[in-house]
Amino acid sequence: MNRSHSYVAKKPSLLHTPELQTVIARCKKRVEQIAKDCRAGNRKFRDLEFDLENDQHRCLYGLFIKPGETFSPSDVLRTTKIFKNVEFFANGTPDSTQIVQGGIGDCWFLSALSSVATAPGLLEQLCIARDETVGVYGFIFFRDNRWVDVIIDDLLCTRRPKFEDLTPFEQSLYHDDKDYYLKSASVNEGKTLYFARSGARTETWVPLIEKAYAKLHGHYAYLHLGKTCEAMEDLTGGVSKNIFTNDILDPDRFWTDELLRANKDRLFTCQISPPNNRAPQSEIKVQGLVTAHAYAVLRAVECKGRRFVVLRNPWGKIEWTGRWSDGSKEWTKEWINVLDELGHSFGEDGQFIMEYGDWLECFTDIDRTILFDSSWRMSSQWLCVPCRPLPTAFSYGDVSFTFTLPSAASTVISLAQLNTRYFRDLASRSLWTLDFVLVKAGEDNPIVETQHTKFQARDVSVEVRLEAGTYIVYARLDRLIDASAPVEINLEDWQLLKLSRIMTKRAEAHQSLFATLKMSHESNLFAHTLPVSLDDLIQRDKRRYQKKHAQPENEDNSDNDTEYFTNDESTSDFETIIKTTKTVVKKLRKKRSSRPKGLIQDARVPPPNKTRAEIPLPIAAPQPRQKQKQKDKYKRGYKPLPSPPRYTGYTRDTRVAGDRPSVVGPRPPGPIVYPAPWSPQPNFFNYYTGPGPQNQWSRPASPAPPETPNDKLTNVKVLRDDEHVVHVGLRVYVNTGTDPVSEGPIEIVGRIGESSSDDENEDNASSTRGRSARGRSRSTSRSVTRSTSRESSVNRSRHRRSFRR
Repeated sequence: MNRSHSYVAKKPSLLHTPELQTVIARCKKRVEQIAKDCRAGNRKFRDLEFDLENDQHRCLYGLFIKPGETFSPSDVLRTTKIFKNVEFFANGTPDSTQIVQGGIGDCWFLSALSSVATAPGLLEQLCIARDETVGVYGFIFFRDNRWVDVIIDDLLCTRRPKFEDLTPFEQSLYHDDKDYYLKSASVNEGKTLYFARSGARTETWVPLIEKAYAKLHGHYAYLHLGKTCEAMEDLTGGVSKNIFTNDILDPDRFWTDELLRANKDRLFTCQISPPNNRAPQSEIKVQGLVTAHAYAVLRAVECKGRRFVVLRNPWGKIEWTGRWSDGSKEWTKEWINVLDELGHSFGEDGQFIMEYGDWLECFTDIDRTILFDSSWRMSSQWLCVPCRPLPTAFSYGDVSFTFTLPSAASTVISLAQLNTRYFRDLASRSLWTLDFVLVKAGEDNPIVETQHTKFQARDVSVEVRLEAGTYIVYARLDRLIDASAPVEINLEDWQLLKLSRIMTKRAEAHQSLFATLKMSHESNLFAHTLPVSLDDLIQRDKRRYQKKHAQPENEDNSDNDTEYFTNDESTSDFETIIKTTKTVVKKLRKKRSSRPKGLIQDARVPPPNKTRAEIPLPIAAPQPRQKQKQKDKYKRGYKPLPSPPRYTGYTRDTRVAGDRPSVVGPRPPGPIVYPAPWSPQPNFFNYYTGPGPQNQWSRPASPAPPETPNDKLTNVKVLRDDEHVVHVGLRVYVNTGTDPVSEGPIEIVGRIGESSSDDENEDNASSTRGRSARGRSRSTSRSVTRSTSRESSVNRSRHRRSFRR
């Protein structure tokens, strides 16, 4: 059993899963169908789900706008209006050195994208289909546990305003000539884009793939701040690991075993962790390197006995100014001749070279991603784990997993939590940190355990070669509650459109979790927010049509207007029956009755063999209650004065949610505390605009929608996800060197809330039950995972009550 096994992939590739080819085929079919329909209607494609021109606010922002997430694009144009000659790849292949960051802090994503672009043929596998003439593009991304496809149009935000929006003075600069203005602005082409762009003048793949990634998450604002390791997993389906440079034992071994394999079966990015608070973060630079900013590792080269690392800043500028920087004294005539061998050229393009020792000395964090080829297969099991409310002991026992390997294999084991970036405004306030140990069944000592990584990392992993046998993964969960985030969110009716989209993203994330548990959609607490599939509706009507026309022609169905529609198990678990009848309504004039309204006339007709007396008398209809005049209970004109309002001592501060720790990218200022008792008014900026003193962040807000007469009825209160519940999953990647499809996935069984005391309880009860705890069948363990959703809903209410106490 080798704990430090080395993995070598055949070539850079995406993770092969059972649905990968299906998703690729579906994406191609959708793009072809859209292009066909647009040509038939003589129109260009417009994505109604992500329309930047007509629904810009929803595409740019989530429910709330935090400091640093305000965008002000001047216009929205199609790529054919921005570029003279539209090219997806300028030279037929993506160039990692041409990525330039725009007006959003997504350097974590662009650095990962630049690293992916350095692997030959890897980025092309994400770009499935496109039609530049119609303006439709199809991409795929790895989300949680499966591949998904995203279709977008070619509308992009620009910094170039319309000629009509210019002031008279600005128009006079162009001699009041619109054609001259458009001609002058077209010289810059891609430089006018508001978000990310390519350094090549006519290249479009960078802004379009960024737009597809923003649509996948629902908004551009959700791309603000993040970790490069998460982006590389979303782009490749690989497994990432954070490495601290201070923890590297042997730098020579790390160079040989890891860094020299960059862009082959490894991808690397790096960053400098921000130091203490002695100086503002924006002013901290280390010889041109920016702290809390992600850099892409393009390649590692050994030349003339020296080791060099080629890096790139996604800003496209601000490079390293130390040794071996562009124009430094180290570049003698002898070394300038080997620039082609190093794959580098001088210029202010964000790319620079560092010697290996300087690179380890300056950068503090390295993100490494393992790429899997077709010889690997992935098996996974996800659980909804209710944890004990704080304060509680930091220990194992909340959740564990068991899996069996039929033969010896190279294995990567990853413990992950559900990606909440898709619905971060509704996500739990808890920030979870995971770690685990691996133990072979029947043995006493752990085989391997996860090393310390960044706090609140989305997943942790180990690489080990295992022999055939059964193994147990014991997970340990820890959390930090973000007190600045409110438990209850107050929304106005104009925000319900965004809320519905975000709730759908949350339901889709949970749907992928329940698919791995083989549970019905009814177990998903958010199933009611899932959209109805158009294919399901078409298939339902198709079955109705076929059933209606499959009846014999000689059968007269004119008098039978009843139709039955039944959905199979693939669409839903219930049967829908619709009955259509023809009804003729005739109005009759009612005659006034002379009998009292309060009594029902005794119109009893005795049935055969019975007399009228044997039939019970009818009950009189209830009489309307008459209001009685209340007497004045206060005599002599004295009435008590109303008591003053009771003061409970409870006050509530309204705060802006703070940033999650350990994020990469420029950060906004810290949490802002607003004065009580006023609360923020709903507007397009999350700044305080209510009555009372203004703070330093107050600013004129965009006009809010008009208030309705029943303003109190439009307030909606939404609860965040339970902070005592976390969704975790175990992924096991196995490489046996054989066809992964023929062998199939391995079985993983999850267990919740077991401890050492459970064995004593089971042993005490074994005499009455006839079985022990260790004799439990697989079906019993599976039932534990399937009942997780129902148990968690009960535990949520219990934990919430205990927390509020």
